[in-house]
Amino acid sequence: ETPLLRKLNHVDMQYQYNKIINPKIAVSRLDGIVIHPGEILSYWYLIGNPTKRKGYVEGMILVGGKATYGIGGGLCQLSNLIYWMTLHTPLTVVERHRHGYDVFPDSDRTQPFGSGATCSFPHIDLMIQNNTNQNFQLLLQVGEAHLHGEWRGDTPATVRYVIVEKNHRITAEYWGGYTRSNELVQQIWDQEGSLRVEAPVTQNDAIMMYEPYLSE
Repeated sequence: ETPLLRKLNHVDMQYQYNKIINPKIAVSRLDGIVIHPGEILSYWYLIGNPTKRKGYVEGMILVGGKATYGIGGGLCQLSNLIYWMTLHTPLTVVERHRHGYDVFPDSDRTQPFGSGATCSFPHIDLMIQNNTNQNFQLLLQVGEAHLHGEWRGDTPATVRYVIVEKNHRITAEYWGGYTRSNELVQQIWDQEGSLRVEAPVTQNDAIMMYEPYLSE
């Protein structure tokens, strides 16, 4: 689950509330979807174009490293959650994108930097393939305070997936700003607590839009 509302500097809270409306519409198209062996889930194919005619409203979106507003804003939070959940399953992410800017500091962050999946209709998509021999069902719900989700499989899980951050660094660049980088790794642990597999997930690089050091 992820919190639906965050108090952010210079962001009108009304657009945060609007952000709840948009995922509710999208969830109605995604909740309960089953991916059979060999099939691919496309985020935008299932949701379609988030237009005002369909009931979508203006919410917060990120453009060029700055927070602004647009129809359908808030759908990235839903794709973020689905991506993060998928990394804890045997499903395969075949398309994923992230912002080239690190816009907000790590206040109350519970996941590693770079663990989200941004989306923009129609070309910046999140696509997930089922390369296993069992069915997987996606369940989503917009609660009062949180966005909830889970993947369910035909059989109980026999391993545990853990996402680990490695080589996190902040670099002062020659042009006066800072960049942030890290690597995410997927670990698979068996029921006896032994590490069976460790495989790279992604390498993230972003331009920071805030000062990385606290003032005195």
